Amino acid sequence: MSAVTAEPSVLATPRGKLILFLLCSVGFLDFVDATIVNIALPAIRDDLGFSVQELQWVPSGYLLTYGGFMLLGGRAADLLGRKRLLVAGIVVFAIASLIGGFADSSEVLVGSRLVQGIGGAMTLPATLSILTTTFTDGPDRHKALGVWAGVGGLASAVGVLAGGALTEGPGWRWVMFINPVICAVLLPAILRLIDNDEPAAKRTGFDLPGAFLATSGMLLLVFALVEAPDEGWGSVRTIGSLIGAAALLVAFIVNETRHRSPLMPLSIFRVRGLAAANATQLIAFAGFLAMFFFLTLYMQSVLGYSSIETGLAYLPVCFVIGISAGVSSQLITKVGTRPLVVGGALVTAVGVGLFARIPVDGSYVADLLPGMIIMSLGIGAVFVAVINAANAGVPSHQAGLAAALLNSSQQVGGALGLAVLSAIATSRTNSLLEAHAAAPEAMVEGFQRGLLVGAIFLAAGAVIGLRTTNTHELQEAAA
Repeated sequence: MSAVTAEPSVLATPRGKLILFLLCSVGFLDFVDATIVNIALPAIRDDLGFSVQELQWVPSGYLLTYGGFMLLGGRAADLLGRKRLLVAGIVVFAIASLIGGFADSSEVLVGSRLVQGIGGAMTLPATLSILTTTFTDGPDRHKALGVWAGVGGLASAVGVLAGGALTEGPGWRWVMFINPVICAVLLPAILRLIDNDEPAAKRTGFDLPGAFLATSGMLLLVFALVEAPDEGWGSVRTIGSLIGAAALLVAFIVNETRHRSPLMPLSIFRVRGLAAANATQLIAFAGFLAMFFFLTLYMQSVLGYSSIETGLAYLPVCFVIGISAGVSSQLITKVGTRPLVVGGALVTAVGVGLFARIPVDGSYVADLLPGMIIMSLGIGAVFVAVINAANAGVPSHQAGLAAALLNSSQQVGGALGLAVLSAIATSRTNSLLEAHAAAPEAMVEGFQRGLLVGAIFLAAGAVIGLRTTNTHELQEAAA
């Protein structure tokens, strides 16, 4: 056998470390914005005169365009240039955040959140594809993706903590103003550190019909999931929106089979385990993100925590996810991704399942902290392993598309989880109120029911994870 010359480690160089830090900082900014506004919602409602129904569009507006434009953003990164799209996305995100911070009406704030989501859909797939094409297969890629995944899990908890601190400190508007400040620091670093890449659109053209069908279908799907709890799952509007989304996405797939330069070459699903990794991400994130929603409401509405107390309550989640992600990125080289995906999802399911027992007179140490620690240990492993499994074997010219698919799964999973689990919780609470139960008991039992189903979602993610690629097996086959 001939010796194989190992590629030099990019991550071992000072420049490589700076690039990884920069890319993870951009990813953190996108991830954290999905949760940072949650604790500020009561203050936003009081200041801008939101109705209860309108208020949901502050977090949901971001989710709608973020998930809806993700696929288009990912393919545009491959075709138009990753650095070019990343810079444009950062600028869009910063301007939209600035407008949102100065908003004097509910319409302006929701509009800024919609545009923020478009900026996020441009930056995130471009950032992840730059990471996977900068740090190639081997130890570099595993470590880089491990750090990236840890940042993603960490951001959900940090968003809640930062939202509480900013709301009780300088005020809720700084939940928006903080973004342009960070973008002003990131943009010069991106221009200096990230290499220019050649746009592929000059060689391949652009699939405009596919772009329209994919974006319209994803927007309508996320919109239907966001609106379903208020409209009702059996309403004409919900059913019509879901059917319309399905029709648009089927038309998109048909278009992709016929177009010379498709937006989403279906050949990408020939990459072993890619579909299973995306499905695992979708179902696991459905249970994980909804957990933050229920626990935040429980701490503020039942236990009487302030915004800052609620944020501080999530500090152990930040620390443990960081530790779990770091350990998991090292374990991948020894055991591969599949054991971490399956084991991590099961551990997370146990942690979320413990929350299904929260009492009305609960305490932080006895009723919240154990579940937080167990859940964090598991989800850190899931994030690291799934992202490695999803990117294993993906060719560099489709890195943006693979990143967009994985992040679309995350966003649609989050919307699906919030829609389904909040509907389940609300139904349980309403039935108890109709039976003349006390409001706190009815609310808590609704949370318990939603969290229990969230744990079932995560257990289902473990089952699907059995079909993901195990990178350890790929390494042994290549040896």
